[in-house]
Formats: sequence, C-alpha cells, structure tokens
Amino acid sequence: MNRTDRLLAIVLELQARGQRRAQDLAAAFAVSKRTIYRDVLALCEAGVPVVSEPGKGYSLVEGYFLPPLRFTLEEALLLLLGSDVMAKSFDAEYRAAARNAGRKISGVLPDDLRPQVESIQERIQFFQSGRRTEAEQLPTIRWAIIKQQTLRFHYHARAGQAGDHSLDREADPYELVFVAGHWYMVAHCHMRGDIRNFRLDRIDRLSLLPRLFARPSDFAVGQVARGERQLVVRVLFDAAVARWVREDSLFYIDSNEKTASGLLVTLRVRHESDVLQWLLGWGAHARVLEPASLAQRLRAEAEALLLRYAPDEVPHREHAR
Repeated sequence: MNRTDRLLAIVLELQARGQRRAQDLAAAFAVSKRTIYRDVLALCEAGVPVVSEPGKGYSLVEGYFLPPLRFTLEEALLLLLGSDVMAKSFDAEYRAAARNAGRKISGVLPDDLRPQVESIQERIQFFQSGRRTEAEQLPTIRWAIIKQQTLRFHYHARAGQAGDHSLDREADPYELVFVAGHWYMVAHCHMRGDIRNFRLDRIDRLSLLPRLFARPSDFAVGQVARGERQLVVRVLFDAAVARWVREDSLFYIDSNEKTASGLLVTLRVRHESDVLQWLLGWGAHARVLEPASLAQRLRAEAEALLLRYAPDEVPHREHAR
C-alpha cells in the first residue's frame, strides 16, 4: 500500500471505528508507529481534523466525515464477502490488497448499515485449503501474464497423460483460472506446440525467461479450460448414490439424467486419468459404459486392489491344520 492509499485508509478507519491508538493503526497497516505519527501529521497539515487524546489514541473531530457510499445491504455484503474470498485465495500481495479494499468499503458505509453488514459477515465464513505451492507460484505467473514473458518450469503430470509426466517445460502464460479448488495456468506449451492447462501445485522450479511473446488476438479468455475436454465418458451410478453424485458437482460433469437403472452421468475430460481416481472412489456403485478403455483400466485397478487385500492362502491352511 502506498502512502496516499494509507492516508485515506487511516481516515476511513477512524471514521468507522472511532478512537484508535497508534499501535493499533500500525498493526492494521503493517507499518511502524513512527510512520503512523508522520501520517497523522500529514493529515492534519492537509486539513483533516485528527485529534489525539493521551493514552486513548487518535480520532476525528465530531461531525467530520467522508460522504458514505450508498450501498444496499446486499451490495455491501457481496463486496465485503468478495474481498474475504480474494484474501484467502491469492498470494500475500493480493491478500493485503483485498483486506485493504474490505477495510475501505466498510469505512464508507453509512452508520445505520455498517452494523448489519458486519453482523452478517461474521456469520458467513470461507475456508480454503491453503496450498502453499500455489501461493508461491502466483506472483511470478501473474507478472509473466501482465508482461507477456515466457516461463520455464518443471511439471509433474499424472502418469498416463500422453506419457508426459515430470518434464521441463517452457510456456507462454495467457491466463490464470481457478477451478474446483485448484489454480490452473492456461499457456502455450512450446514442447506440445499447443495450448495446455497446467495445475499450479504440480509446478516447481519456476523461473522467468528474458523472452517476450504476443498473445494471439483470437485467443478466447475462459474458453480453453472447457474446450480441451474432448473425451466423452458415460457412467451409470446406482440410484442409492445418485443424490451424492449430483451433490459432488465435479468439474468434468457435463450432464446427468435420471433413468430406470440409476443416474446416467456424462463427463467431458482431457484424459481418462482425470476421473479414474474419482470413479474408483464410488466402488461398485459406478459402472463405466464408455469408453471401453476406461472400463478396462478400472477393472485392472480393482483386480490389483483385490490382490493387495487377498489373504495369504498357504499360511492360512497350515494354521488350520
């Protein structure tokens, strides 16, 4: 946060919260108390009536206020909840920006609206899994997208995805997409000569290359994530688990239809391995109708699982004697 933004934020904080000590303001804006002293002096010199009471802190002269923005309850709540989500989904730089934005919005709410918004906001919480790897990659990738700069990295793809697991890559990043709890980088992969989606928590050894690129003018933002999924998978689920399948809302599910035999689900994936583990999790309640190759892979996994848990027959017979 630059100084101009911080000065405005201090005024909004005093307007919203009333009296605040220097150490409270310093903690809120991640600066020293000495910096707060200088900021308050600058505000006074600019004509903002900040008063100090020994042992109690700073406040605005009664009657001084910035005109409030006229949000409805729903609008204000939506903006503040949105800043909460962003604060928990991005890296440290954007987390700080989201929190500052939320503080500013709260600071300019009318006095009759602020308590209602804050009361509801306290009762709605968002929790993210907090993948540290993704947070570490975001600033570099974001910078590369803005500056249109090529990236080099090591990527760990799941085995079976065209055999390209754990390889060094160079790619031109076009956009970041947050899907089903994961961040993806949509980029032109130099090795594949095509656009690919890279999951951030599978990237390491990320670095910027001193090489610029131009994003194609016909690139459609937000379309690639869905357009890559060309393989159609159809699965019949037992009626007993139909509710839970629909509730799962898996990203790859394209449609579902209730039938006499259960729930017929159509998925669109890039590779069979995208849904292999998910299907295994449903056990005998799921039957793959197509493609046959995926059904065969599931059969092989089930047989391997059976062998893993099969009793050792020879020692068992000897013990019985």
